[in-house]
Amino acid sequence: MIGGGAAGFFGAIACAKAHPHTQVILLEASRQPLAKVRVSGGGRCNVTHACFEPAGLVQNYPRGGKALRGAFSRFQSLDTVNWFAEYGVKLKTEPDGRMFPTTDSSATIVDCLTKAALSAGVEVRTGAVVVSVSRQLDKFEISLKSGEILQGDRQAMRLSADRVLLSTGSNQIGYQIATALGHHIEPAVPSLFTFNVLDSRLRDLAGVSVDARLKLSVAGSQLEQTGSLLITHWGLSGPAVLKLSAWGARVLHDCHYQATLLINWLPQLNPEVLRQKLLLVKSESSQKLIALHRGVDKMPHRLWQYLVSRVGIGGEERWAGLSNKNLNLLIQELTQGQYLIQGKGVFKEEFVTCGGVNLKDVNFKTMESRCCPGLYFAGEILDIDGVTGGFNFQSAWTTGWLAGQAMGSRE
Repeated sequence: MIGGGAAGFFGAIACAKAHPHTQVILLEASRQPLAKVRVSGGGRCNVTHACFEPAGLVQNYPRGGKALRGAFSRFQSLDTVNWFAEYGVKLKTEPDGRMFPTTDSSATIVDCLTKAALSAGVEVRTGAVVVSVSRQLDKFEISLKSGEILQGDRQAMRLSADRVLLSTGSNQIGYQIATALGHHIEPAVPSLFTFNVLDSRLRDLAGVSVDARLKLSVAGSQLEQTGSLLITHWGLSGPAVLKLSAWGARVLHDCHYQATLLINWLPQLNPEVLRQKLLLVKSESSQKLIALHRGVDKMPHRLWQYLVSRVGIGGEERWAGLSNKNLNLLIQELTQGQYLIQGKGVFKEEFVTCGGVNLKDVNFKTMESRCCPGLYFAGEILDIDGVTGGFNFQSAWTTGWLAGQAMGSRE
């Protein structure tokens, strides 16, 4: 197993447990494996999502959902929950469906995987930098970076294996190895990122969070999401933005992250109902200042003042003086305000990419290559990515488990 992340560890454990006769060696380039697991979910580790029907689960993958449909019928979120429960790790479900260890600590998951690998007899070698993998008759030759020391003082520059799992994430070495062994690579571009909006007045509202409906217009395409929107010091974030970034990852990359975003700050109200509410306020509170007396409920006061100022309504204007023109502009601003996206940010430490090994090159019943017998793939090296919420880890658990099960049984 090349790559000591979630998929690599899960594949190694699955292989060693299902086929105890096999010798399983996991090679990790860094000195500390499972690095992304450690930082995920703000250090809590969003293990999976409480979606236990494969048909519904695949709807959360902008790329790879179709290929994962059959895979999830064999190992899905409920199987993940049960797997960790067998090792004494209980998961809890939050209101939005995300599942975390009850300890709220990613160390719980790291320790579980580490101990499970040790118990299953997996040999974990850290600081093992793989530079190439070649096929020699019925064997693979794995070359390591010069000077690497493995198993104490024994120096090994080359390893031989009859089966290899590539679980190197978005690391370029994984793509290079896959290409050398005959696979097609879809270019990797960022997924799950925030939007930069160059509006200092909006940034002054950093920390404000509301439910909104977003429509992204880019290169002739339109994408839509409804959910929580968070205003930040650089622009916009929150689950709705992250989902848009995932579904629009490629087209946004091609347009250098320049796009137009329409925001409906009041998705629960249609424009006509909103108009009647505002007219009622104008009638009943005519002498109150528009900026200080909100025309709608449940909207943060600072956000209301910002939106009112965007349409040119001054701080001293009263509801009685609201013209029909400004009323129409205000309704438009509240339901389809236009914002220019001018770049992207990052989503904490959880950097996710779309792109990777073309899925047509892989048999998703076993995760074995269709181009190179004995070579398997799992995790983010594949052209699979999910939206935020535990879905990327779930694809890693599933593909790692399938690969591990198949590798040990291959004649």
